[in-house]
Amino acid sequence: MKRAVSISLGSPSRDKKVVVNFNGVEISVERIGTGGDAARARQLYAELDGQVDALSVGGIDLYVRLEGRDYPIHAALKLVQEVKRTPLVDGRLLKYALEGRLFELAEPILGGKPHFDKAFIPFGTDRIGLISAVSSVSDQVLVGDLMFMFGLPLPIRGLGQFKRVAKVLLPLAGYLPINVLFPPGAKEEAIHPKYLRYWEEADLIAGDMHYIRKYSSPNLQGKTVVTNTTTPENIAMLKERGVRQVLTTTPIYDGRSFGVNMMEGVLVAYAGKGRALSIEELNGLIDKLELRPTLQILA
Repeated sequence: MKRAVSISLGSPSRDKKVVVNFNGVEISVERIGTGGDAARARQLYAELDGQVDALSVGGIDLYVRLEGRDYPIHAALKLVQEVKRTPLVDGRLLKYALEGRLFELAEPILGGKPHFDKAFIPFGTDRIGLISAVSSVSDQVLVGDLMFMFGLPLPIRGLGQFKRVAKVLLPLAGYLPINVLFPPGAKEEAIHPKYLRYWEEADLIAGDMHYIRKYSSPNLQGKTVVTNTTTPENIAMLKERGVRQVLTTTPIYDGRSFGVNMMEGVLVAYAGKGRALSIEELNGLIDKLELRPTLQILA
């Protein structure tokens, strides 16, 4: 049996281990959280190097991809500097491939291409594919990177403005410490709703589950949420807040949708090439294995 392991800076309470079968190939899929303990994460990467078929980085990106360029996140690269033998991924390429095609892949379960008046993405720096996909189905898109990273009540308006801001911020963000970079709520911090207007005015909310859990309004009545890395507890929380439907960008296994970094590791293990895969190869496997989003109707 092949083995893919994601080592995450997030909470161990979200750990999960399942076995998936892709065309007769069994793969053990395992997520290990360190609760923000960077030293523990470094130790696990070193211990598992050469022992598993793929390693993936959770809770932080090694690089952020924008228009074909990868901007390094230096604090994250230090975590994995001892990984020499096992293929290592952080999900950015699969995120770009999978999220960019989200509404194309989801058309059969959505009954066609949807339309939304206003979308809110709380944090999009590492999700250019998702912003592009959301822009294709929404009249207005607001992105909250300046709000949640710097406390500035200034939403970024639209894909074009986002790219301009990102080109300025990404070279600087690469030198920020880990405790600034990985998502608020990754250590299961207390819920602290912020910028309620933007959550409540949107009919589509898309992005990282940590941001949605920690910062969203308690009133999300009738909204569509696009996310991943969901647990049954997350789904129950969204239902309690009134969400109408949840579209996860990755499939659900045993009640859990894993992060894109984990799924990229799974595909690398399945391919068995001993290296990371290109975007073209990942898109080919998305189609070959029929990896599709999952829709859950909550209300």
